Amino acid sequence: MTLSSWKKFTANISLHRVVVLLLIITVLYAARGMMNTILLTFIFTYLIVHWIRLVQRFIPKLPSIVIVLVTYILLILGLYYVVTDYLPMIVNQIAKMVDSLIKFYQSNDMNGVMKLINHYVSTRTIISQAKHGVTLAVNTLTSIGTLTISFVMSLILSFFYTIELKQMNEFSQLFLESKSLGWFFKDIYYFGKKFVNTFGVVLEAQFFIAICNTVLTLICLSFMHMPQIFALGLMVFILSLVPVAGVIISLIPLSMVAYSVGGFRYVVYIIIMILVIHALEAYVLNPKFMSSRTELPIFYTFVVLLVSEHLFGTWGLIVGVPIFTFLLDICDVKQIRKGSRNSQK
Repeated sequence: MTLSSWKKFTANISLHRVVVLLLIITVLYAARGMMNTILLTFIFTYLIVHWIRLVQRFIPKLPSIVIVLVTYILLILGLYYVVTDYLPMIVNQIAKMVDSLIKFYQSNDMNGVMKLINHYVSTRTIISQAKHGVTLAVNTLTSIGTLTISFVMSLILSFFYTIELKQMNEFSQLFLESKSLGWFFKDIYYFGKKFVNTFGVVLEAQFFIAICNTVLTLICLSFMHMPQIFALGLMVFILSLVPVAGVIISLIPLSMVAYSVGGFRYVVYIIIMILVIHALEAYVLNPKFMSSRTELPIFYTFVVLLVSEHLFGTWGLIVGVPIFTFLLDICDVKQIRKGSRNSQK
């Protein structure tokens, strides 16, 4: 590319913004294996930054570093409490459940059933299904382990970003003042600002959805006379904000507690409750809250959620509407409202 062509390219704002957008999409696609860490870091950083601004609105002279340190200390203490208080209870309930299953399969009635099954099902089929079950269990544990690592790394990255928030903003400003590639970084800032605006609106909607999930869960748990209902409700609320594997993670401890209260019958009740509540979330609450916050028709919101869930999996329910609204904005179809929350940087 000649010097004159390069100058024409950099002078054409629409053209180089399209190129920058395609480059961003390419980079994100190449880094799709780290998408959990990237999105969780973005969410944690977004929440902490807005928490800092909220606190400083009431206490203007309070340094942001103090707010960040206190927030993360309380968060770590909360996680420590959950692990030390609930993890032993879950392990104990798992041991009881395994012992009950062993006794159930060793009973005389079950021996007759197993003989009947063996008469019609070949041993090879049983072994094949057992191997498949073990593989599924290993993959599930691996996914949970990967998600845990992504969660921890996201907390660490968001902590380092917010603890030096002023320095980060000042240093990032230097990229925009670059003489040779300033246009490139300004385009990245342009797209980033618009996406943060749309994501902030959707994150607010997800917060209200988490509240609805928690209220419905607490009502069901109170009818089942579950112990420590408020602690369980807090756990459900926090996990409702986690878009990846949040349902599975909340189902496991709830099932363990339910088994200690009412046996397998209560475990079935919990599974049915989770299925109904999250079906309500996916097909009623998500479209309703998302459409009211983004000013999109419910039909469009519903279709976007279905397509994005198919393309991106569970994350699609979170990033699908922001991406769609973001594309509408940059295509000048529908502008983001300037008063659409304090999500502007």
